[in-house]
Amino acid sequence: MGTTSKASQRITALLDENSFVEIGALVTARATDFDLKQAETPSDGVITGYGVIDGNLVYVYSQDASVLNGSVGEMHAKKITNLYDLAMKTGAPVIGLIDSAGLRLQEGVDALNAFGEIYSKQVAASGMIPQITAIFGNCGGGLAIFPTLTDFTFMEKKGAKLFVNSPNAIDGNEISKCDTSAAAFQSEEAGIVDVVAEENEIYAGIRELVGFLPANCDDEAVSDCTDDLNRASAELANCVGDTSIALSQIADDGVFFETKADYGKNMVTGFIRLDGITVGCVANRTEIYDEEGKVSEKFDAVLSPSGCEKAASFVKFCDAFDIPVLTLTNVKGYASCKCAEKKIAKAVAKMTAAFAEATVPKVNVIIGQAYGSAYVAMNSKAIGADVTFAWPTAEIGSMDAKHAAQIMYDGKGADVISEKAAEYAKLQASVQGAARRGYVDSIIEAADTRKYVIGALEMLYTKKEDCPDKKHGTV
Repeated sequence: MGTTSKASQRITALLDENSFVEIGALVTARATDFDLKQAETPSDGVITGYGVIDGNLVYVYSQDASVLNGSVGEMHAKKITNLYDLAMKTGAPVIGLIDSAGLRLQEGVDALNAFGEIYSKQVAASGMIPQITAIFGNCGGGLAIFPTLTDFTFMEKKGAKLFVNSPNAIDGNEISKCDTSAAAFQSEEAGIVDVVAEENEIYAGIRELVGFLPANCDDEAVSDCTDDLNRASAELANCVGDTSIALSQIADDGVFFETKADYGKNMVTGFIRLDGITVGCVANRTEIYDEEGKVSEKFDAVLSPSGCEKAASFVKFCDAFDIPVLTLTNVKGYASCKCAEKKIAKAVAKMTAAFAEATVPKVNVIIGQAYGSAYVAMNSKAIGADVTFAWPTAEIGSMDAKHAAQIMYDGKGADVISEKAAEYAKLQASVQGAARRGYVDSIIEAADTRKYVIGALEMLYTKKEDCPDKKHGTV
């Protein structure tokens, strides 16, 4: 492997020292049309091989923008598909480092077919081995499908570009008005990018993420745990708003790896370890705290289309790789605006289906409000949660007691409505009422959440659940 190319430097920065073994270093372009015969194409613009991250085998390809702008042609693609074949045979993740002008025009339909062959391998590998993409330069046109067919995407915050259509090619737009190719747009608006960071932070982030993930769908993501399994957290009761903080409080050693943090911010997704076992987490969020401990953003306790889509895809990933799912529920309804109304029903349906179809251990902790069908969709017992806990302050019911009384006793005086609201709150909207009906297994103190969730997951460790005899669902 060359020592000067940026592509090789990226691999060196990512992997354990001196662990990379290159495959296909002598491959060059076969095409000779349009002056390609005169062009040097070392490695055909992509360095491929394998190495280790903290001792774990990974396969890596890194596009070399100094060779024909890193464009994808026949042999370039053949190297990547060969890497996928090896990864699927041996059961190890594939990490793609993207920096490319896209389709190699000089190779025409051969390059087009090459794109399709990579897409096909990515789809075949989906759910079998983890796939991670990091974008450092251009990733445009058909190349933009590469990261969206993988599981997790990192993007360099300043120079990277991710787009299907160039910003200036979009009607009514030009890049200074809205840079649709920028990391900010793709992480906040499109929700494609999990982590936006400086280049060196990306390498550290990928290494951390690989540590959370199993090598393949038959592997187990387990590490040593030195944290106290019974550790109580007195602060947890104050974390109902910002559940990213709550999850870090519950986690082994306080480590929480958040995914898609900039998208659908009223829903939190990410990974923690509990007794050394990786657990996927989904949680409603109503507040975000900044580094100074002040509230920087506030949200209603509702489901939004972006939050539900984010949760659905995350749960499907966890289920594919046999990663248990923990949910923290605090929701009272749905986002209510014309924009949300276009997508909310379908997005909630996708999330509901993802939770209901998942056969991994599923634990739900109701930490705040749990009202209506929005609560049902959040991994409730009705759609398959194995164990449901609730904090003593939780509220569970079809709707807020006062609103319910106003509907049931419409036209009655304020005294009657007030009396009936109190009665409804006690009988139909209390955590004790839900527990009496078996919808909550245990009412637990907030501080003891870690202990109870670990206990539940240990009990569920050998869970086996057969799926209905069908090809797959269609939601």
